Amino acid sequence: MTHILFPLPDPVLVPVRGETAAYAVRRIFCVGRNYADHAREMGAEVDREAPFYFTKSPAHLTLSGATIPYPPGTADFQHEMEFVAALGGAGFRVPAEHAMALVYGYGAGLDMTRRDLQGVAKDKRRPWDTGKDFENGAILAPLTRAADFGTPGPQSITLRLNGNIVQQAHLGDMVWSLPEIIAHLSTLYHLAPGDLIYTGTPAGVGPVGPGDRLLGEVAGLDPVELAIGPAA
Repeated sequence: MTHILFPLPDPVLVPVRGETAAYAVRRIFCVGRNYADHAREMGAEVDREAPFYFTKSPAHLTLSGATIPYPPGTADFQHEMEFVAALGGAGFRVPAEHAMALVYGYGAGLDMTRRDLQGVAKDKRRPWDTGKDFENGAILAPLTRAADFGTPGPQSITLRLNGNIVQQAHLGDMVWSLPEIIAHLSTLYHLAPGDLIYTGTPAGVGPVGPGDRLLGEVAGLDPVELAIGPAA
């Protein structure tokens, strides 16, 4: 019998509204530039040929309500408010008209970003990992079952920084709808229960520092809350 050298980490578990069982996270996919206004504020145009993605480690997911340290290696730590889909079904090469059958529920999330490190990576045509995938780089509120939320589209998505609105849009403003995202992503990966999809951020991203508090809301979902502490 083969023995492992080190103990395996516990799975990351996300609460579900009205449920005693939790949602175990398997993978985290993130959609880039899925709101046209955000793409423009980043000095880019939306690639309407196909969505593009980056990933985050489930080990870097933190639940809503936490206070996290200002991360190392950056002088430009930024917020990105996102609508998150949590998959509960498996699929590969799923047609868009059947894609929503894979969705278990939804949550309000934050894609935290070391923007200066991301910028350096872009300039040098390198991967974004150090700018995007780091400890406490993904924040997620408790999930709501899909049937209790309805069809994504008209719901507002808002982020407040210290009480002031800094990001505001509607889910219908996304360049690529959720069925389109799931269908396209399923041509690249065998999707499975436990996969999270962060669907992109509206315009208004910006820096945060120690002492700042974030409150993100998607109408119909539990809010996501985060406080920034001193540097570790």
